[in-house]
Amino acid sequence: MTALRTTGRPGLHGYSRAAKIAALGLGFALFASGCGGGDTPADESTASEGATATGAAAASISCPANEGGKGTDPGAKGDVTAVPASTGTTDSALKIGSLLPATGALAFLGPPEIAGVDLAIQEINEAGGVLGQPVEVVHRDSGDTTTDIATQSVTDLLSQGVSAIVGAASSGVSKTVIGQITGAGVIQFSPANTSPDFTDWDDNGLYWRTAPSDVLQGRTLGNYIMGCGAQTVGMIVLNDAYGTGLQSNIKSSVEAAGGQVVAEEMFNEGESQFSSQVDKVAAAKPDAIVVISFEQAKSIVPLLTAKGIDPSQLFFVDGNTSDYSADLAAGTLEGAQGTIPGPFASDNFKESLLAIDPALKDWAYAGESYDAVTMLALAAEAAGSTDGKAMAAELQGVSAEGEKCFDFAGCVTIMRNGGDVDYDGYSGPVTFDEKGDPTEAYIGIYQFDADNKPVPSRSEEGKL
Repeated sequence: MTALRTTGRPGLHGYSRAAKIAALGLGFALFASGCGGGDTPADESTASEGATATGAAAASISCPANEGGKGTDPGAKGDVTAVPASTGTTDSALKIGSLLPATGALAFLGPPEIAGVDLAIQEINEAGGVLGQPVEVVHRDSGDTTTDIATQSVTDLLSQGVSAIVGAASSGVSKTVIGQITGAGVIQFSPANTSPDFTDWDDNGLYWRTAPSDVLQGRTLGNYIMGCGAQTVGMIVLNDAYGTGLQSNIKSSVEAAGGQVVAEEMFNEGESQFSSQVDKVAAAKPDAIVVISFEQAKSIVPLLTAKGIDPSQLFFVDGNTSDYSADLAAGTLEGAQGTIPGPFASDNFKESLLAIDPALKDWAYAGESYDAVTMLALAAEAAGSTDGKAMAAELQGVSAEGEKCFDFAGCVTIMRNGGDVDYDGYSGPVTFDEKGDPTEAYIGIYQFDADNKPVPSRSEEGKL
């Protein structure tokens, strides 16, 4: 794992966006200097003569050794048997909807996110629920931007009187429904939206997310690539809010470190042919190639390797850093790397998730989903209400400036005994600013093994 933690100044009033970006920039500089040494590289690959002949990258990239990352548990869990009874009451039990992908290009993210939601609901109800009543959850599919499934699902969830909707995973999908959700006075809480556009969205204070903006992931990945020795970078990019946000921030960090982006080829959601993009990027002979996509990577990767491009030259993002053991020939991605926001899932957390869904293979954004539900429940308890606007007014408060706690049982015990809480979860310290963005975050870097599965790469951490 290479986990970058950037820490903003905690507090209910947050701090200016300019200060936040400056802090992130310093964090990126520390990160680049920390991971750029290649004294003990795990793999040192130079493109073959055949690769050069076909226009693939010819430079050697030497990345830091794979140290094997360890999963992170947020802290001690509360004792459900010791939770005092709620002194508040509500006529309407807290009902949470989920808008997560069961179909479409991000369907692989649905199972861990849904499991994270269900695990949190289970633990909340084992601790006695919110305001004396069990919490309810209603799951609906988000689909992707090629369908209208999300709009239909939101209409259904709103008709059922949900106070909050956890989702969508896709930034593009969220843009199609954010007005519908927040306009109804309901909280939209995404565990995976990373587009910078949401920071200043006109959402009536009702949009929140546990995933950090792509300002962080994009610049972290760009600096990491440069730290591996690349000087030129090519990109194949999904042309939507998610893809272009990452593209912009990767490019800015590469150029700030003295590198050059020599090819940027776009494709649209729904396209299935990528030969033109691959040909143009390979012809530019970049040292490293970034693939910003969702499941389209299953088609893009074989085209790249057919050009003679070594997998160690390939870098992925959270939308496609996934298990390809059933999709690609063994060894196809061995040595490729990718980023996923959040700490690595601990063994204990994985075991809890597998008890919810024994078929899980990926863990991405499970922690962010768990934390979203837990914080919604704590906000309702703090507000003494399941009204969306009242809950939203408490979300920043339960994330900072109080006694540290790590699950619903522990936090609500403190609250019911008259204390203030600072929730830290499986996705990290959280700590919201006034715009609903987390000001502290980790970015994990994964390396693909011979079975085309991403495994934690390093346990190094940089922080301010």
